[in-house]
Amino acid sequence: MPQILIKLIEHLQADDLGMPELAALVSKDAGMTAKILGVANSSAYHRNTRTIGLEQSLVTLGTDMIKTLVISESVFQTFNSFPHSGSTDLRAFWKSSLTAAVIARELARKIEYAHVEEAYLAGLLHNVGRLALLATAPKEYAYNFTARDDENLCAVEQRTLQITHSEAGAWLIERWQLDSFLADSVLYHHEPASRLETAHPLIRVVRLAHLLTHHADEEGQIDDALALCGIDRDTADQLIASAAKQVDKAASHLGIDLAGADDIPQPPAFAPPPPDPVQQRLSEEVRNLVMVSEVGQAFARQQGETGLLEAVLRSARILFDLENAVVLMENPTGQALVGIPIGDQQRIAEFAIPLSKGGTVAEAALARKLAFVNRGTPDLSLAEEQLFRMLGTESLVCLPLVAGARCLGVLIGGLASWQVAATQRRQSFLTAFGTQAASALETAMSERGHARRQLAHVAEEYREASRRLVHEVNNPLSIIKNYLSVLDGKLTRQEPVKGEMSILNEEIDRVGQLISGLADLQPTGLPKGHTDVAKVTEDVLRLFRASNFVPSAVQIVASMNDEPTAIEGDADILKQILVNLVKNAIEALPGGGRIEILNRGHVNRDRKLYLEISVADNGPGMPQDVLANLFSPVRSTKEGAHHGLGLSIVHSLVKKMNGLVSCRSSRAGTTFDILLPIGSASAGAAPNTAPSIQYK
Repeated sequence: MPQILIKLIEHLQADDLGMPELAALVSKDAGMTAKILGVANSSAYHRNTRTIGLEQSLVTLGTDMIKTLVISESVFQTFNSFPHSGSTDLRAFWKSSLTAAVIARELARKIEYAHVEEAYLAGLLHNVGRLALLATAPKEYAYNFTARDDENLCAVEQRTLQITHSEAGAWLIERWQLDSFLADSVLYHHEPASRLETAHPLIRVVRLAHLLTHHADEEGQIDDALALCGIDRDTADQLIASAAKQVDKAASHLGIDLAGADDIPQPPAFAPPPPDPVQQRLSEEVRNLVMVSEVGQAFARQQGETGLLEAVLRSARILFDLENAVVLMENPTGQALVGIPIGDQQRIAEFAIPLSKGGTVAEAALARKLAFVNRGTPDLSLAEEQLFRMLGTESLVCLPLVAGARCLGVLIGGLASWQVAATQRRQSFLTAFGTQAASALETAMSERGHARRQLAHVAEEYREASRRLVHEVNNPLSIIKNYLSVLDGKLTRQEPVKGEMSILNEEIDRVGQLISGLADLQPTGLPKGHTDVAKVTEDVLRLFRASNFVPSAVQIVASMNDEPTAIEGDADILKQILVNLVKNAIEALPGGGRIEILNRGHVNRDRKLYLEISVADNGPGMPQDVLANLFSPVRSTKEGAHHGLGLSIVHSLVKKMNGLVSCRSSRAGTTFDILLPIGSASAGAAPNTAPSIQYK
């Protein structure tokens, strides 16, 4: 409401509004000041050529006219801005409102009611609820806005909109929180005289003003209302006759065009026939399906559980007109429902309901069924009383969030008592909404679990790669250590060390390459190119030559024969494979023995050509349980944290070269057979002419 009208009502209730206070009030509103000046300087009040100012205008108009203008103008400013008021013909509405206002004021004077301007305002606003209904439901109410204002109209309004214009108008005025019976006079202006015998004078005045304005032909009702106010029929007729002139005068001063208002028809109120219940239910189900689908798509677009829960609560409040809402999720043990803090609902994080004895909320979760709880329900659990206080509501709706056979939690919504019945009629929609929310939550939780598993997998891969790196680095470091010992002896004897220095440089480079490879846990693909197996074998044996790594009782023989030795792959990887196998074979011969590295020629496996390389020893062989888990990381009987990884590393390196590896073991010894692919360029390569290499 405009502040000027609020202040004026306060002055009217105080009953001590003088001219100075009235002038100060009007001067604060530029539009109202212009209206007062315009009326005071009109031909009806002023005939001089010189324009008068505000103070003189107030004196000229008098207190009663000023109050009438201020009240009327304020009301018109406020309610003419209602939605759809600009597209609706309001002439008849405002003429009847002004007529009722003028008659109510004169009736108040006749019965010596103290606040005549309050009676004027009550008459002016007695039908403002019709504007409110037009703004709220323009399609449903457009026809009945111009209908005859009687009890039949109220019945149609109640049936079609679940509220009458009397109730709507009173509701609006109650929002102003006035210390007055103004709202009651609007609410009861359709009540029969028999119910108003002991009512407040303002209520009886407005009832009579309404009848004289809208139902001049209803003799019986008018007589009963006249008796309530102690007014005779002749006085009433005089009031009606004088009211017409005052309405025209007021409309002229206010700039309201009422021409043709009496020609606007007032048909009886009309209510469309009730819809077919089956068709109505079908339409509602289709609408619910569409809305649930839209809600599901909206949930699917959310990022993370927090964003999703915020969207769920926001949608629930909008769709079901909840006063407030919270979400309780089942804890990891499945023993309780715990609050999820969302937005400004941080206190709920410390709230929990045990599922074993949590009352209706816990039962709803366990039974996976919708439930309603009223504040006055006997035997409320302590947790439920806390929920009522936290949500500040009269009733609760408990919606289980069910995904498949699992209840993830419960959405708790706050409702006013009058909303419960309507919400209960939407149980199927509520349940479908809960299912969509639960499905989206389950997906979000699954994605979170998948992300955690991925992180754990990457961490495990990194740990495994670190262990493999330490194992592999130990091989060149052992060789470097042994060669440093050999180098020390040669330098003491002043012998040439060029060959040893070359080997040391190669092994140091290999250590660097292994460490650099730790940064890339994903395979980078097989390096292209061709490798001479005979040359790599010679390099491997050269690593062990003249070092203290090989016991004197162990003999290593490498025979490439006259077979081709070219393969497709990386020489460093092949070198790493052979070093591991030879090192393992040496450790399998603590009492001495023989190790052979053999080129067994080409093999066709599944229509693909390989070169077969064997590394064999004549040791005691492997136990059956070790052989069964040969290429997996196993617990080794050797000392050190990273023993037991060598053969698993060999297996992964052979796979990296797109090769195959197998093992045969018995009491006569152990043989590893490696198949390495050969490229098309090397398939027809010339035979190897290098002699067999033997080392003791």
